[in-house]
Amino acid sequence: MESTKRGRVRVETTAKRVRVYVEGRAVADTTRALLVWEAPYYPTYYFPADDVRVEELKATGETRHSPSRGDAAVHDVAGRPGAALVYGDDAPLEQIRGHVRFDWNAMDNWFEEDEEVFVHARDPYTRVDILASSRHVRVEVGGVTVADSRSPRILFETGLPPRYYLPKTDVRLDLLRPSETVTHCPYKGRAVYWSVGEDESGKDLVWSYPTPLPESQKIAGLVAFYDEKVDVYVDGVLQDRPKSKFA
Repeated sequence: MESTKRGRVRVETTAKRVRVYVEGRAVADTTRALLVWEAPYYPTYYFPADDVRVEELKATGETRHSPSRGDAAVHDVAGRPGAALVYGDDAPLEQIRGHVRFDWNAMDNWFEEDEEVFVHARDPYTRVDILASSRHVRVEVGGVTVADSRSPRILFETGLPPRYYLPKTDVRLDLLRPSETVTHCPYKGRAVYWSVGEDESGKDLVWSYPTPLPESQKIAGLVAFYDEKVDVYVDGVLQDRPKSKFA
């Protein structure tokens, strides 16, 4: 895997076969994709133009500017407006010249090899470890104990604080009210949420992955809390509230 940087942008090659589908048609299929970190949290796939079905692209005549990546020609994809950016030979970042960037949400399906990927490209430097533990974890919300467990599973994910996933039998389910909020994670899958109490401060404090992706099966059906917003005691010691993007 080769890497280069320009300003805040990092570019690396990947050996994965990557495909993008719209309405059942593969609009891009490559084994030469680039991983481009436009922001620090996760990368975006860029495709060599030779591996894109150019007949699915229609130039709009507009350009979009990035201080680090320069100007790109905006294209519609299979009738979906502005869904692709095409970088020409004048792009200041040499590696992305002649490459196409698709808007993730405008596409129907993304595949790494033969496995579908959701939300965004997976970061090769993000690792998820889920470990069984016998540590005593107690969670308070507004001074009320909402969970008390001696059999947590602790999820360690690169760049995020540890998350304590607890059996529902160790959680005061009577204090939770279902939320309509649903989120997706490319490493863990689809999460559903609960709020605690009626106050706005208790909104969406609790979540669970009912059917997580295969690599995260160990947390199936378990419950976690935003440690940034509740009081968590581990082996009797009150933990500092993490400072993360979820705080």
